[in-house]
Amino acid sequence: MNRMEPLRKIEAGVLEIACYEAGPADGPPVLLMHGFPYDIHTYAEVAPMLADKGCRVIVPYLRGYGGTRFLSDATPRSGEQAALGADLLALLDALGIQRAVLAGYDWGGRAACVVAALWPERCAGLVSFNSYNIQDIAKAMEPDTPANEHSLWYQYYFHSDRGRAGLAKDRKALTRLLWQLWSPTWKFDDATFERSAAAFDHPDFVDVVIHSYRHRFGLVAGDPAYADIERRLAAQPAISVPTITFDGLDDGVRPPAEASAHAHRFSGPRSHRLVPGVGHNMPQEAPRTFADAVLELVPALRPNNNS
Repeated sequence: MNRMEPLRKIEAGVLEIACYEAGPADGPPVLLMHGFPYDIHTYAEVAPMLADKGCRVIVPYLRGYGGTRFLSDATPRSGEQAALGADLLALLDALGIQRAVLAGYDWGGRAACVVAALWPERCAGLVSFNSYNIQDIAKAMEPDTPANEHSLWYQYYFHSDRGRAGLAKDRKALTRLLWQLWSPTWKFDDATFERSAAAFDHPDFVDVVIHSYRHRFGLVAGDPAYADIERRLAAQPAISVPTITFDGLDDGVRPPAEASAHAHRFSGPRSHRLVPGVGHNMPQEAPRTFADAVLELVPALRPNNNS
């Protein structure tokens, strides 16, 4: 069972971000962003595939996970989308990376979409699972189909004090259940789960998770530091960079959608692909397919060697 070590610690914005790095330092940079409730080991197979092709691969722990920590006790433990996007932008700045291919899913895919939409000059290409992943908070209280509402039970659970207490009491059991429900055809073993679950034993994990799932429904205020970013995201900005989007046909959270469902959110070239036998954690369930998509976008970086 490969562990992604050693980690580099980088001060970026309000965080000290723990990152795994692989590949040549002068290679085309690729940032791989994990989701909830997962960690950098989502990319344990993808990262070496990209490094072997000459990419500079960077896999950061998100705020509230693993070795990433807040620099100040006074910083709000926000999990809002603007904070995730700002963290990714700050990491690019701290590493001196002007343009990179950004790839991710779930929370990490949202961070990548935020940067691609608001700072397209920093993104040479985007790989996004579940397509356009920027939340439309103004419409969050509009009900979905009963089947889709059923799959979001955990979000409504986290809206209550009971849900917060449940996550704090037994985060391993709850997150493992989500893995099983969200990827019903993925036969992961105990060691695979435990390797990632260690990242949830973080003093800020519960605070960041609960804030994320309450803020996206407009139930709590965001961090004022990100108010301008949230205002810009409320306009649902189009993504103009070259993009490859995926949906898993076995995704237990987000039902697969045809390309037309989000077409108006992409003003640049976009290819949408449906992946059979894949649930919500695509990079770990279908690493070769995910890595190949990233490599399709890497040539845009090679002429300028933007590292």
